Amino acid sequence: MTDNRKIICEKRTYSRELNSHDHDFGQLLFPLYGSMHIQTMEQNINLTSDYCFYLPPELNHAYRSNDRNEFLILDIPKYYLPSETQSMYIQLERQWSSIRYLLLEETINRNKASNALRDLTSYIAQKLPSATSPSIDYIQKHYKEPIKLEKLAKLEHYHPVYFSSWFKQKTGKSPKTYISELRLEEAKRLLHSTTWSITSISEELGFKNSSSFTRWFVKYVGSPPQKYRNLK
Repeated sequence: MTDNRKIICEKRTYSRELNSHDHDFGQLLFPLYGSMHIQTMEQNINLTSDYCFYLPPELNHAYRSNDRNEFLILDIPKYYLPSETQSMYIQLERQWSSIRYLLLEETINRNKASNALRDLTSYIAQKLPSATSPSIDYIQKHYKEPIKLEKLAKLEHYHPVYFSSWFKQKTGKSPKTYISELRLEEAKRLLHSTTWSITSISEELGFKNSSSFTRWFVKYVGSPPQKYRNLK
């Protein structure tokens, strides 16, 4: 059984068997190869090597892997974490790719006390999202619909101008970018995990037509939706 008082950084593999549990520590999962299906009450994730995923303490989740796999896992004791955190699906851009590299280096020393690992874990913990605020909770439930800044500001009891500044300080992103990223991840998931037409996907995500969805998708991804789907 994992000792929740210790940081654990190691490589693990997972079976095809569907398991479900929670744990009293935070956990960060980096796929090195292969993929994993993770399901929580609110999320249904196919975790691949372009992303990592953070699971907060006490979040029940089901998981399995249908292919050969290896994952880099960081188990984070509660005392490193903010008072409350939420799950986080993270694209491996430069910063998080660098974090993965540093953690891989630490797996060599997993049987030794490592000040570097403790410092790195503290740094990572500060980058994790805190418990959902009313506006973020609203966005996560309604991101497929038009959302006005005034509505979000009202939920937090802030003036719209101050709300934008507060939101960026809290999430590292503007409300518009935050909403776009949620829609983009859902678009990618639907393109890879369903046979829905481009028109159906664009309607599901709240676009007026498939042309506006395609232009938006090209802007953020660099290729049309159908081409992206064919790359899977």
